[in-house]
Amino acid sequence: MTTTPSSVKGDPFAGATLGGRYRVDDLIGRGGMATVYRGVDLSLGRPVAVKVFAEAAEGIDDAERRRSETALLASLAHRALVRLYDAARDDETGREFLVMELVEGRDLREALKLGPLSPADAAGLLADLAEGLHVIHDRGIVHRDVKPANVLLEPAHLPTRTWNAKLADFGIARLIDDARLTRTGLLVGTPGYLSPEQVNGRPPTPAADVYSLGLLVLEARTGVTAFPGPAVEAASARLARDPDIPESLGPDWVALLRTMTAREPADRPTALEVAVAATQLDTAASDDPGATAPTLAFTDAAGPDTVAVTPAAPTSDDTVAVTPAVTTPGDAADATAATRVLPTPDRSFFATPAAARPDAEAASSRSQLRAQARATGDRERNWVRPLIAIGLLLAVLGVAAWIIIGALSAPTAAPELEPLPAVPGDLGVHLEQLDQAVTGGG
Repeated sequence: MTTTPSSVKGDPFAGATLGGRYRVDDLIGRGGMATVYRGVDLSLGRPVAVKVFAEAAEGIDDAERRRSETALLASLAHRALVRLYDAARDDETGREFLVMELVEGRDLREALKLGPLSPADAAGLLADLAEGLHVIHDRGIVHRDVKPANVLLEPAHLPTRTWNAKLADFGIARLIDDARLTRTGLLVGTPGYLSPEQVNGRPPTPAADVYSLGLLVLEARTGVTAFPGPAVEAASARLARDPDIPESLGPDWVALLRTMTAREPADRPTALEVAVAATQLDTAASDDPGATAPTLAFTDAAGPDTVAVTPAAPTSDDTVAVTPAVTTPGDAADATAATRVLPTPDRSFFATPAAARPDAEAASSRSQLRAQARATGDRERNWVRPLIAIGLLLAVLGVAAWIIIGALSAPTAAPELEPLPAVPGDLGVHLEQLDQAVTGGG
């Protein structure tokens, strides 16, 4: 690691260059296991997010394993996944770090402070994240820490969508020494979003990610964390009860969220099944809290427009390593604080099916009238064209008949024959007789 005069006092990484290639600039966020900075890839000249792990998370001692795991994670390319560019170890500090795609936007946890999502935005969020999870599950990777702070919202370029959701921090458990963490009996994840099997210490499977995604989307719809409170209380609560899913969300939402948060992993759908079901959810307005929620904006006078992988300060939502018998301090007030709704333009029109929009009936009537007019015109043209063709044919036949009749009725004048020269003798007599026989003259 090399340092520059711009290094921030008290932060050994701000202003430094890691691995001789990645310059670390501004602090973006700090969590229980890592600190995230905005940086620059000096070789390619592109902005990146640099995540430096804390000493407690060290464990990529095997260089060959690190290269193989990095190659695997970097090969995962999907619009709902934050791309991993590099994973390395800084020789001078001994710290391991990840270099990732820098997403311009905000994370879901910050966005939910403005209020719950509308049904349309929540359905889009669920479809994006479930599809991303399907991609990593298909490669044998379990995320283990699906939570709002690990969901980044990138502004969309289509008028029908406010943003695109991207899942960050997948595969970190494979990059750090998973076996070492297991030996110490630690739970890697966020207490409020752990699956029941993770709380019990069982190895997580893809079904654990589906459970966590169900809690995340439930919070996105209601604005309320399903299992709030201190770490141990939040983690152990799901062993005693299922999350409260309001019936006002709608029957299809309730049915999907209940099966996603089933206590037994075998009873949950796969991520692919969730992604397909999300595209069929009812996104029409209703009486639930999320139906009237404002559409999220990407400008906020209280903070910068760009955020990255983790929140700016550690709270109870941060990734932590805890044991069920030890209470980990956290900011429970932040997780249970009342949401603050800011007025923003209502974009629910784009989320409403075309058949249910107010102008659908009028548009349908106009379409029917246009169709009738076209049908009438077609019928008229079907009659007129043959009549014109018949008229033209009759005209041609009449002209031809007139020409033929005129030619036949015209008098034929017999041509005048010149008299034969007079021939003396019997030969002349015979020629004269022959001429009379031919012409009928005698």
